Amino acid sequence: MFKIRRIYDAIYPRNIRAIEQIEHIFLEQFPGTSAAKFEKIRDSLRDPVQNRQKVVIFVIEDFHETVQGFAVLSTLPGLDYGYLDYIASKAGERGGLGSSLYKRVREEAVEIGLKGILFECLPDGPEICREEGLIEQNRSRLRFYENFGAFPIIGTKYETPVGPKDTCPPFIMYDDLGSGTPLRRAAARKAIKAILRTKYRDVCDDAYIKMVTDSFRDDPVKVREPRYVSGKLIGVRRSVKPDHQIALVVNRKHEIHHVRERGYVESPVRVKTILDELIRTDLFHEFAPKDQGMKVLSRIHDRGYLSYIRKACAAVGTGKSVYPYVFPIRNTSRPPKELEIRAGYYCIDTFTPLNANAYKAARSAVDSVLTAADLILEGRRAAYALIRPPGHHAERKAFGGFCYFNSAAAAAYRFAQYGRTAILDIDYHHGNGNQDIFYERPDVLTISLHGDPRFAYPYFSGFRDERGSGEGKGYNINYPLPENVDGQKYLETLSRALNAVRRFKPRYLIVCLGLDTAKGDPTGTWHLRSGDFFRNGLQIGELKIPTLVVQEGGYDNRVLGVNARHFFTGFAEGAGLLRDADSRKAVDLPK
Repeated sequence: MFKIRRIYDAIYPRNIRAIEQIEHIFLEQFPGTSAAKFEKIRDSLRDPVQNRQKVVIFVIEDFHETVQGFAVLSTLPGLDYGYLDYIASKAGERGGLGSSLYKRVREEAVEIGLKGILFECLPDGPEICREEGLIEQNRSRLRFYENFGAFPIIGTKYETPVGPKDTCPPFIMYDDLGSGTPLRRAAARKAIKAILRTKYRDVCDDAYIKMVTDSFRDDPVKVREPRYVSGKLIGVRRSVKPDHQIALVVNRKHEIHHVRERGYVESPVRVKTILDELIRTDLFHEFAPKDQGMKVLSRIHDRGYLSYIRKACAAVGTGKSVYPYVFPIRNTSRPPKELEIRAGYYCIDTFTPLNANAYKAARSAVDSVLTAADLILEGRRAAYALIRPPGHHAERKAFGGFCYFNSAAAAAYRFAQYGRTAILDIDYHHGNGNQDIFYERPDVLTISLHGDPRFAYPYFSGFRDERGSGEGKGYNINYPLPENVDGQKYLETLSRALNAVRRFKPRYLIVCLGLDTAKGDPTGTWHLRSGDFFRNGLQIGELKIPTLVVQEGGYDNRVLGVNARHFFTGFAEGAGLLRDADSRKAVDLPK
């Protein structure tokens, strides 16, 4: 079994290993090229937009993460066309791998709005190719591409040898991606000039480039008639692709933490309610969470605090809960000895209990979020960690608001090792934990839209003038909002927050998704409806930043799942994960 994934950077360890394997295949399959040429591929990952060219790299791997092949697709400056720089598989591998890669390249081209792809292929006739041993192999390649509707462009001088040693100059091929859209002469000339200047600038002088470019006289350009295939061509699948689906990681162990006291709204049914709606779409692909250990948690939480939560939860008897009721604010340097009494030393409220399963469920939630973060680092464009208990109220040395460990902060800590990271908290309540943990750091931007702390939990933080301190000054932004907020008012504020994200230019984005902003939520006062969640998701998706969504609040189970579905449909639309109506099935898009 094999899987195809996109590589976004040369920073994450798995990607570094993949690039090393790509280089081996590159040098093996293109023996006439140098390692310096491969360095251009590596540079494209360091600088994703070179000369206004967007570079997309795919690898096909087995489940041992061994690279079997790769493809490099570039957009051409100022044109709606792409150039397939390289596509290759390991020597001796089956042809089906190349077919899978090329299909994925075509799907990506359609997704990003290209009208067609240009690429080179060695010729199949002795009048052009004087290396007889290559002709049969070249015919096989051209037969492969004809199946997809890609044919050599004819009537030009593209096959003119650059020098006397060029004994088999390539065709330039055109694939209209099944659209039937012809390549116009003006676009062809501009594309060919860009290809020759970029790919062959070391060997092609300006006179050669002008000669080849001017030889494109037909309008539209002509392609060769099929020689090897007949009948129906392979089209482009336009539904959501597996690696375009949002990676879904669910904390399936959450149900062990079930507090049955009357009025306790953070209940297991929340997860089921959301899942029941998400399965109506084809937007998600679920992955199992992996054990992540304690290393990251120990970086964002105080070790004494972690030890206390573990010991206190273990000490509480089965079926019992301990609620904080003594708060030692007069002498914080001498915490109470008894675990039950000491709860107030670490807690910010009186309604978040400690019980036998709180620690286990919270640890599992962190495992789920970090697993989702790893999927983003490996190349996924978006991931959703559907967890409970939530985490954004958990500070470095305190729990509260149903939160024990700050899962989103754990993911931000991991992301920040590879690039600037922004946390956008859109829960009704202030993300005090995110603010507390990253308040002095300039590499993690924390933004929160929430009810003004003058009337909304947690009451003591989330004020507008809390901007960060030290090196983190200016990297914490709060938008406290009034008690009555409708969808339009919220969207205006969200737009300002997203502009702040754009100015920060993060490599990764974490969204703390609170659905308690909905009309009728028992913990909020605002009036957002399903259409508002769609529009909010749409704007966030339009950032087109690799995004991890972490579930936080939301407690009205009558609308919880519907609002989640609309948010993710909007996000997928904005992020370019959807391209046709079939991909939006079972989603009642708002007018």
